[in-house]
Amino acid sequence: MMKWWTCVVFMCAAVLADDEWREVRTAQGPVRGRKHPTEDIYTFYNIPYATAPTGKDKFKAPLPPPVWSETFDAVDEYVICPQAKSPWDMLMPKNRVVKENCLIANVYVPNTKEKNLSVLVIVHGGAFLMGSGEQLKGTKFMNTKDFIIVTFNYRLGIHGFLCLGTEDAPGNAGMKDQVALLRWVQKNIASFGGNPDDVTIDGYSAGSVSVDLLMLSKSAEGLFRRVIPESGGNLAALAIQRDPVEIAKTHARKLNFTNVDDIYALEDFYRKAPLELLLTPDDLFDRTDSIFKFSPCVERDTGDGAFLTESPLTILKSGNYRKVPLLYGFANMEGLLRIGFFDIWKHKMNEKFSDFLPPDLKFDSDEEREEVANKIKKFYFGDKPVDNDNILKYVDFFSDVIFAYPMLRAVKLHAEAGNNQVYLYEYSFVDEDIPLVPHTNVRGADHCAQSMALFDGKNLTQSDEPQATPEYQNMMKIIREIWHNFLKTGVPVPEGSWLPAWPAAGADRAPHMSLGERLELRGALLAERTRFWDDIYQRYYRDAVPPPKPPPRPRNEL
Repeated sequence: MMKWWTCVVFMCAAVLADDEWREVRTAQGPVRGRKHPTEDIYTFYNIPYATAPTGKDKFKAPLPPPVWSETFDAVDEYVICPQAKSPWDMLMPKNRVVKENCLIANVYVPNTKEKNLSVLVIVHGGAFLMGSGEQLKGTKFMNTKDFIIVTFNYRLGIHGFLCLGTEDAPGNAGMKDQVALLRWVQKNIASFGGNPDDVTIDGYSAGSVSVDLLMLSKSAEGLFRRVIPESGGNLAALAIQRDPVEIAKTHARKLNFTNVDDIYALEDFYRKAPLELLLTPDDLFDRTDSIFKFSPCVERDTGDGAFLTESPLTILKSGNYRKVPLLYGFANMEGLLRIGFFDIWKHKMNEKFSDFLPPDLKFDSDEEREEVANKIKKFYFGDKPVDNDNILKYVDFFSDVIFAYPMLRAVKLHAEAGNNQVYLYEYSFVDEDIPLVPHTNVRGADHCAQSMALFDGKNLTQSDEPQATPEYQNMMKIIREIWHNFLKTGVPVPEGSWLPAWPAAGADRAPHMSLGERLELRGALLAERTRFWDDIYQRYYRDAVPPPKPPPRPRNEL
């Protein structure tokens, strides 16, 4: 009897052990993932989807991933790409592992026997300078058990976005990483139970800019069916470097390199500089012109797999891109991203407002620049100085310049290009847990607030969902249903839904859905502010162009 009971216990333990792990066969070799400790999903961490080149090739496109014959234990090591210290550090565990070869994917699979599941690929934010695929969790979003989530790392900062127009530093290495990830998904996701023909790409902040750019890139065409940019668009000044070679020169001078006018000497400096030197934050985070220096660029077409050879504006105007459904929007106070600089910047804005104009505006003279700057300042602040009494206008200015206007400008261009599947929203939900805007009795939805509601958190420093108020828990439920509807059907509110009907937006940027204390379909979004910026950008827009063709490389360097 005792032997029989021992045998039963052993068999049960074996079943439990089998249930704890799940093994799949990928094109690279077998991969073993583990059951999540609290959710009914399996997690596969740190799977190499490509190889980051090193040495003199470190700014080039990624190489193929490694292969293996023994089972790869896809456990969590929290690998991140090299990056400068930043506010995002608080979202990462102290035992994170920084690797130059950091191109790994994390796959979250629901515990189901169903196959051909939809796939949601999430591109992380962080100003193209920081962050990792694991910084926001989406596990509670997966309780419908009918889709897979993939997160991943891509090269950041100078490592990912140095753009010299040379063969060894053509630009957009970080974006080419993202394309490599999407190709990896196409090749491997069926092994995890996913459908490679039902992929939606979603991104927040710089990740939002990324997926908006992926939609325009011929190199990514056909790798996804739907796009969800959350608070960031491809027409933003931060999306594309206006003068990438000059940016590289300026930054090199700050690192004490002086021979910047020799493009090959400049390239050699960056190739040989240790990554630790290139991670110096310097003025990357607090620039008044609303960019972060190193970001994607328009490449010179070298015939070697360029990501983007025309500007986003040129592509949108031509309509020469694949039209896909878009769930497109932002929070109502995105400019709170810059609230920490208010006490310093309010004085600078009063002294010289033109320092706060984005670099995608150009002027024929300094006088014209100052004239336009004063016009913009008056539009937001009237005849009063920037001060505590009008801090909400300060928030509006940065909301519009960095996030709202570029996205609303794109909505019009999409409609004119024939895309009738752009679903526009503004997220404005707040409750008593949201802090007041300084010097006011007003609360607003901060940068990427809708992303926090979707991905198990409330803001960038809080991700403890059980502490959420009942009102916020209800908003999370609504946001997750809308996003789930979209990734499954291509529309945020399908027929028969209990949610209010939500038609696509037209060239007049209407209608849009207000996602606040209640859901309400409204007309044109930020109409007056958008008309004002339309006039500015029609007159003074500076489009992005590729770096100039470099001279022939000296014989002794061939």
